[in-house]
This record gives sequence, C-alpha cells and structure tokens, in this order.
Amino acid sequence: MTDGIKDKVVVITGASSGLGEAAARRLARDGAKLVLGARRLDRLKAIADELDLGADVVVETDVTQVDQVKHLVDHAVRLHGRIDVIINNAGLMPHEDWDRTIDVNLKGVLYGIAAALPYMKEQKSGHIINVSSVAGHKVNPGGAVYAATKHGVRVISEGLRQEVKPYNIRTTIISPGAVATELPDSITEPDVAERVRKVYEMAVPADSFASMVAFAMSQPEDVDVNEILFRPTKQEY
Repeated sequence: MTDGIKDKVVVITGASSGLGEAAARRLARDGAKLVLGARRLDRLKAIADELDLGADVVVETDVTQVDQVKHLVDHAVRLHGRIDVIINNAGLMPHEDWDRTIDVNLKGVLYGIAAALPYMKEQKSGHIINVSSVAGHKVNPGGAVYAATKHGVRVISEGLRQEVKPYNIRTTIISPGAVATELPDSITEPDVAERVRKVYEMAVPADSFASMVAFAMSQPEDVDVNEILFRPTKQEY
C-alpha cells in the first residue's frame, strides 16, 4: 500500500515517540520524504539515523510556539520544494494543566494548519491529517478539558474540510482509542492516571495508528477519507 505515499513530502509533529514515531517508521518504509518535528531533538536524530533519513530532516519543534511550527514547515518546503502532507500529531493529557493541554492539543493543530495551508493552496493539492481521540467523541469524569480539545480538533478539521474544497486539499481526522504510547504518562492527577492506565492495559500497538495514516494517504486523489475512529477490539469506552 505505497500508492499515494511514495515520494510524498510529509511533515510530522510529535515525531519523537508514540504515534508520530510509528507513522514516521511506516511512511519511511513506504518511500515518503519525511521531515520530523518534536521537542526532543536527540530522540528525533536517533530515529532519523536508524531510518537513514539524513540529518537535515529533523527540526526541534515545540508546537505551542507558532514560529517554530512555521519554521518546521518552511524547512520541509526549502528541502523538497513542496509539502504534500502534514500530520498534526503532537498531543498530551495533563489533566491539571489546562493551559498546556489547550496550547498543545488545540493551538498546536491550528499552528500546523496555518503553516501548511498557504503552500497547499498555492499547489492546489495537499493532505492535512489531524489527530483527535476517542475522547473527542465521548467524555468521561476527570477528562473534560482533554476531551474538549480533542472535540475541538474535530470541529476545526470539519470546518477546514469545507473551506479547502476549491484547492483540492484533503483532510483526515484520526481518533485513536487506547494505543500504546507515552500519552498516559503525561497525566498529573493520580486518580485519573490510574483510571486511564487501566483502560490502556488493552492498548494496541502504535503501528495500528500508522496503518490508519497509510490507509488515508493511499486512497486515490479523488477520495477524501475525512474521519477514522478506531479502538482496541476489547475497549468499551
């Protein structure tokens, strides 16, 4: 399933671990040209080295800083002459720190869209993949702010979908359930953390997310997969 993937220029935020790293590994295998952003530059460099991507494809990026996200996308365009896909993946779940949850999960996605959209409009092509969550569909006690940010990602993505039709740009929301990543480790409230960790005992590998990304990207250009919601088979929530 490399149709629609090989030689595409793909920018991934939050690429140093979890969903972003899994997507990078899958897309590298399928022949994409990757540019990876995250705060942990040492981890990004190690992934790039392992995948033989070259030292110039990694950019230290804090998605709460609009200039850093723009720099990441601009770097991809300088490197490859275009940007075909951006995966706005960076996210966290610190229930006590509302400001940072909103800054990363919501503003970070907006900054990624704002950085990539002018290039894609000019190209009259592109694909914006935003990562939501099952929490963007359902809320549970203790997770209201996190769920609000992930629901917000869906709202923003649907508005974007309608607005970019004249420019031949595709949009996809991917909403994972329990997937094995570092996300639960970002929870700061012990009782909430314990509840979430119990859900994550059934977590599926991050490769499952990468498969969803590959599926959305590999569709024919006239097919726009707008939303994917997936869970472990055993997950009730």
